[in-house]
Amino acid sequence: MNSADIVVIVMLVAAVVVLGVTIVLLKVIRFYATELISPTVFATPEEKALRLKAELEADAIKKAAPSIWTKVMGLKPLAEEEGLIMEHKFDGISELNNPTPAWFMVLFYGTIIIAVLYMCNYEFLGFGKTQEEEYIAEVEQATNDKLVYLASPANAKSAVNENNIVQSKDAAVLTAGAALFTSRCTPCHGAHAEGIVGPNLTDEYWLHGGTIKDVFTTIKYGVPAKGMIAWEKSMSAQQIAELTNYVLSLQGSKPAGAKAPQGDKQL
Repeated sequence: MNSADIVVIVMLVAAVVVLGVTIVLLKVIRFYATELISPTVFATPEEKALRLKAELEADAIKKAAPSIWTKVMGLKPLAEEEGLIMEHKFDGISELNNPTPAWFMVLFYGTIIIAVLYMCNYEFLGFGKTQEEEYIAEVEQATNDKLVYLASPANAKSAVNENNIVQSKDAAVLTAGAALFTSRCTPCHGAHAEGIVGPNLTDEYWLHGGTIKDVFTTIKYGVPAKGMIAWEKSMSAQQIAELTNYVLSLQGSKPAGAKAPQGDKQL
């Protein structure tokens, strides 16, 4: 920034200051001229007292007037309490005659009208669905939504169930099933499915059916009466299918110390 720029800035600042001073002077001159032409008349002490009295009366009237809240709630001011006292007294206590607010009565009778209309609509005219009908419709809708969800290729792992499972001897499936068996099933069925608390899973005898669908169903829903939990809560459908295929792959393995057969022979 050179000296010429500094001079220009100083001149601009000075011009703004001069403009401000000029505006103030013009206002002063205008006020002085107005006072010369029509001087302001100041109120006398009597006029000031009357004005103050009028303002106080206006405030009192404004405060006495019921507010919107008071009107809506049906409240009465304390000044009117004496006129609300009922004739009978008990133990020196008087009762006030405070009627129920209009808004409450509107709601009360409104609920009665709605109840009558509801009963007529659902019980007599049949235009609407009852709670039981709504429940059935929602269950049907949920079933349809589940079928649509399972039919999507993106949800293929969840599509398998006890109705459509097919046996697989794929090495990857059996390896995944073996890992699941080791971590979930060995405490009851043994490391080689020979049976401990639970039955032997390597022979031809089954307590709840030995087909691929039977085994899948048993693992999925469990057997609560015999202490077997429902694994559907902690394993996906795909994992249950892998575990089912692994269990069936153990047929005829004849591990050492196998438990005696239980149930019916699978034909």
